[in-house]
Amino acid sequence: MLRLNLLLALVLLGSCVWLIRTSHESRRLFVALERAQSESHELQIDFERLEVDKRAQATPLRVERLAREKLRMYGNSPTLTQYVSASASSPMVAPAAAASGARP
Repeated sequence: MLRLNLLLALVLLGSCVWLIRTSHESRRLFVALERAQSESHELQIDFERLEVDKRAQATPLRVERLAREKLRMYGNSPTLTQYVSASASSPMVAPAAAASGARP
């Protein structure tokens, strides 16, 4: 009978240790899950903020202003348009006709 009591006591202690270990692991995993969800929420907020910034930076007026100021690009107008005429020494051949070998 003493052996049975000792065996049951060891099984009881083993199950207690297993229960404590399992509950501790469960708590640790829950804390890790909460941290990951918090980080995910922060990343989602950053992503939305960056999307708003991207839309603000890509407005047509801003792009046109940057093109004028930094790249010195201007709109097309008849007063600024330069026309180039083909000289007699360099005949103009259409690219599709030249590629196929057909004569113009």
